Amino acid sequence: MINTEVQEKIESFIKGIIEKWPEVFLIEVKIASGNRITVLLDSDQGITIEKCTQVNRPLYKYIEENGIFPDNIFSLEVSSPGIDRPLTDIRQYRKNTGRLVEVLLNDNSKIEGILKEVSESGISLEEKEGKGKKATVKLNNILFDQIKHLKVQVTF
Repeated sequence: MINTEVQEKIESFIKGIIEKWPEVFLIEVKIASGNRITVLLDSDQGITIEKCTQVNRPLYKYIEENGIFPDNIFSLEVSSPGIDRPLTDIRQYRKNTGRLVEVLLNDNSKIEGILKEVSESGISLEEKEGKGKKATVKLNNILFDQIKHLKVQVTF
């Protein structure tokens, strides 16, 4: 079985598991060399380890029972995407509204600001220009097709 077939089978199985949790969504299934399977899940409220476990166990059993990999040699990790990973799904954008983000545009320029709004076609980003009393705030509308990637910035 080629990797895309395997990937599609795994994605389909996961979607069947998570359909009972409307707040949970699949970000990615990746199969690396050595049959290392990484499943990234997210949720509108943030994914919990319990949800990851509730997907991992039946998925592991499904892969094993269906002999998807020769001699059942594979490893499986089900987790959240992590804060350092770029956002890929519109639901991730929406759940991070109000947070500081860094946007890398297709022309490799970067913009940092507060993610104010998310629409079907793009985002609104509140940028501060200048410092102190001379600082101004402007709202920048950016279409999704102009974004190479967007990351949430960790602030303390």
